[in-house]
Amino acid sequence: MSSEPSQDGDVQPQKPLHELLSNTLVDIYVGEENNHYPLHEKLLCYHSPFFASIFYNKSNKSSRTKEFGLPELDDNVFALFVGWLYSRAIRSPEEERDIGPLLDLYFLAAKLQITSLETEIVEIVRAFYHHNETYPGLRRVQYVYANTEEDNVMREMMVGSVARYLTLADSIPEHWAKALKKNGQLSVDIIRSIQEWHLEARQVPDARDASVDRERNTFKGPVGFSAVEEGHSEMQDVKEEEGSEGETDHVNGNGVA
Repeated sequence: MSSEPSQDGDVQPQKPLHELLSNTLVDIYVGEENNHYPLHEKLLCYHSPFFASIFYNKSNKSSRTKEFGLPELDDNVFALFVGWLYSRAIRSPEEERDIGPLLDLYFLAAKLQITSLETEIVEIVRAFYHHNETYPGLRRVQYVYANTEEDNVMREMMVGSVARYLTLADSIPEHWAKALKKNGQLSVDIIRSIQEWHLEARQVPDARDASVDRERNTFKGPVGFSAVEEGHSEMQDVKEEEGSEGETDHVNGNGVA
């Protein structure tokens, strides 16, 4: 049986679904069209401190009416949440475009304060990129940055992946170079991620040592320190068809298009 942290930080086993299907239902209205979701109050509030603070707060009008609206939310994302709420399962992504809806569900889980769901989604996304030997593309990373704050697990996982990709690449792709120049926080986070590798000094080339060959001359000709890839490197970018937040690219770790 799965478990999750309690309010005091201790890990508690999850209650089985049948114990949470109380007689009391609450009415959640989602999106501009107010799509109606009748949900079991005890189940919803057990998993979501956000909803517990609404429906278990006697001074709150919603605790009396048992109604609450989320007009700013996307109905499709909330439907994914409801599916998880009653099944405790998330469908694994089959291709990169499936990552977009998972990220939207992750942002919703953060809003609803469901840490266990956030953690589960991070692991699913991590496993997808690792299993397929790919890396998150720039637009995926930008989307996460636009919807999260510092010290966020999804942001940390994606930045760590990008740090590895850029470190192992033979040059910086042009679109990444432009993004790093504009987004100082992303650049700093990548450096921090590399620092967390805790490399031994002997593993890192020392530019102060005159005997170290920086390999500026390659079979392609002289390569300067600030070389930016305008075409494709050995770790080639692969463009993905339109996802949930627009056209998204991801990077194949094997350089296979």
